[in-house]
Amino acid sequence: MRSENTLFVGGPLDGRVLPVLVGMTGQPPKTYEIPVPNDDGRPPTLHVYRRVPGRVGRLGLPRGWRYEYDASATRSAALG
Repeated sequence: MRSENTLFVGGPLDGRVLPVLVGMTGQPPKTYEIPVPNDDGRPPTLHVYRRVPGRVGRLGLPRGWRYEYDASATRSAALG
């Protein structure tokens, strides 16, 4: 499978560039979820990133993608 190096903005992965698998259309998934374990034995916290256009070219078309942290979607992984 093919992957694309994608920038993460905000949240626990701020500033990191990670390889993300792309689908058959060449685009990464619309959301990227990262479970972070808690030290006190509670279920892991789920951090959610949303895909947004990276750079916009001369014609107004996106050239690449990046993920931005969605703090309103952060929830406990046990909730589903």
